[in-house]
Amino acid sequence: MSVSIKSIADGEALEGTELGVSDWLLVDQDRINRFAKATDDYQWIHVDEERAKAELPIGSTIAHGYLLVSLIPALVDQFVFFENVDRVINLGLNKVRFKNMVPSGARVRLRSQLTTARKRAGALQTTIEHTMEIEGQAKPACIAETLVMYFFKAD
Repeated sequence: MSVSIKSIADGEALEGTELGVSDWLLVDQDRINRFAKATDDYQWIHVDEERAKAELPIGSTIAHGYLLVSLIPALVDQFVFFENVDRVINLGLNKVRFKNMVPSGARVRLRSQLTTARKRAGALQTTIEHTMEIEGQAKPACIAETLVMYFFKAD
């Protein structure tokens, strides 16, 4: 399933609907290590494979919560296509909750629902609830709301 949004009216018409689900994405140790390097977050639960194997209940390192959040835009781009957009302004996040550990080597996917879509300052302002699912697990990795404004080109 994919959705195309070309105008404020298109966005408003989709309020309250599921926008789609991404493909599965592997969160391997290389991705975790690159995120640690980019953010200077080298906490052992993320990067020390031997210690994590011995001390964490799941027996492996785990993905950073903020790594999962940072994947949201790229995963959304798999199923929501904004056309005729001049610029996009990220307003922030609401209610970010990390619910479950993502072990190194797990696959995740994103499921998104457009909770609100309103015209504001000549743009479409959206609140989208994103659920990051872990393959084979009922409990999601995280749930986060994004607030974004989409400014469409004048006709």
